[in-house]
Amino acid sequence: MTRLDELRGSGKAKRHNARTIAALTGNPGCNRRAVLDAAGVDKLKLAETVGFPGSFGQSRFALSRGNAFEAMLKADDCALLRSVLDASADSPYQDLGADSDDTLGDRHARTAALLASASAALIDHPLLTLEVAGQTVYLEPDLVAYAHAGRLQVVEIKSFAIVDGQAESAKVSAAATQAALYVLALRELLARLGSDPRLVDHEVVLVCPENFAMRPVAVRLDVRKQLATLRRQLSRLASVGEIIDALPPSVTFDLARPAEELTVALGQITPRYAPECLSTCELSVFCRHEAAGTTGALGRPVREALGGIESVDEVLALATGAQAPTPDQEEAAAMLRAALRLRTEALSSGYADPLAPSPAPGAAP
Repeated sequence: MTRLDELRGSGKAKRHNARTIAALTGNPGCNRRAVLDAAGVDKLKLAETVGFPGSFGQSRFALSRGNAFEAMLKADDCALLRSVLDASADSPYQDLGADSDDTLGDRHARTAALLASASAALIDHPLLTLEVAGQTVYLEPDLVAYAHAGRLQVVEIKSFAIVDGQAESAKVSAAATQAALYVLALRELLARLGSDPRLVDHEVVLVCPENFAMRPVAVRLDVRKQLATLRRQLSRLASVGEIIDALPPSVTFDLARPAEELTVALGQITPRYAPECLSTCELSVFCRHEAAGTTGALGRPVREALGGIESVDEVLALATGAQAPTPDQEEAAAMLRAALRLRTEALSSGYADPLAPSPAPGAAP
């Protein structure tokens, strides 16, 4: 049994997917998430066991809408999707997910063979691999299409709407990161097949509903920035073994253990909580509770601006002069004193204090 198996315990390993890798690389400084994901620990069940469950993941409505939108696009050999992509009606189409008895290894091998032969213009349910923190992760793009004079192009299907040519930036950013993972995995597969990785286009196609109907529209996204970020952050994740080696041998996240023991085990690994974690990590409610009173709980910009000052109490003491700053804290302390002075001047000018509690209903002014 490997150390990763010991950390996970008796539970079945949780498989990575594009969403979990995107979230993992979005906060590369979080050792806690890196270790738990490397070991395949079910973080949702872990959070429930330690008493901090949270609502996480897509709603049933969003999942149903997404499945219905994708099914509509791929019906009749992708007839509607072909029209959106300007693909020829007689271009070869291959659905690699049609065989439900296929193993992951078999489908990946068929994906590689199909790409090597270039015998299909539209490849549905391909299976790619990527090395993440020493583990081989299987990834399934929505579609891989040949486009632009024989180049491979990733097609990502999402159910969020593009209204008047605009979509929610956070959702577009997440979709671009996922698509960049597929581009990276495709390029690595082509390299293993002896082909030129540059045949995979750095532009991906995002297909979404247009306005408030289910009518699809395709937009192209350049993911070169996301590719550079992913390469850099995935290389950092490769060092997770060093973090695991430094843990006490008794540390385990076996969900059969008592909640108190699991809480102590979590405390052995340094987290890096930020409010953004609430939308990307199953353990975020636990980490938020743990981070109460720290600058990290106020967000990454605050933590970075006050580098080296971990406690909100220490921030207030430095701002009021109750605590003398260390040499490393001089710059942050000066900024805090200036901020306090400006706030005091604003309040003395008659501006309402935004931090003061609101008066009770019916109270005298």
